[in-house]
Amino acid sequence: MSGAGGITTARRDTAAGDIPVDIPRLPAREAAESELSKPMYHENDPNFLQRALNQFWDWVAGVFDAAAGAAPGGPAGLAVLVVIVIGLAAALWWRLGTPQRSSRSADALFDSDGPRSAAQHRAAAETHAAALRWTEAVQERMRAIVRSLEERALLDARPGRTADEAAAEAGRTLPEHAARLRAAARSFDDVTYGGRTADQPAYLSLQTLDLELDEAKPLLPGTSRGATG
Repeated sequence: MSGAGGITTARRDTAAGDIPVDIPRLPAREAAESELSKPMYHENDPNFLQRALNQFWDWVAGVFDAAAGAAPGGPAGLAVLVVIVIGLAAALWWRLGTPQRSSRSADALFDSDGPRSAAQHRAAAETHAAALRWTEAVQERMRAIVRSLEERALLDARPGRTADEAAAEAGRTLPEHAARLRAAARSFDDVTYGGRTADQPAYLSLQTLDLELDEAKPLLPGTSRGATG
């Protein structure tokens, strides 16, 4: 009996040792998360900025993939469309210039630094021209032209007047120079509000016009053009 009983006990011990340990699912998951949260497992993880950049580029890639799928011709068709859009934007930029004014009320010919005489504007224009600053030279020469006409009472001194308005008003009094006055106003607008860069011929054109206007005889009301000589 004792021998048999010893064999039975051994079998029970062996059978008990073969039974696997069964840990409930929730405590097991918590234990795994606790273990994986240790710093030793995250030494090579990307930082917050890198993760944000990765998410951004993944988003961009998704957008392009979706656009390529919708565009005729797939990725090649999308590339052609992008080139066309860039070309149209460049053409508009070249044609219209850089938008720097939101309304025509801000396009006043003179700055708000206080009134200066035509001689002062001419001197400033010559200083800029001598330094090859043709954009500033064109601006000051146009201001000299308009200020000179105001000093001669051919234009009313009116704050806020634009170059176009001054050219139109002066052209009615000096019709022989009306076209060149309009061209001078366009040059002023192009370099001041359109983002263009002036050159020496543009400045010399305004300089010549200024000198000619200084000697021009106005067309008085009720006087025909043939009687102005």
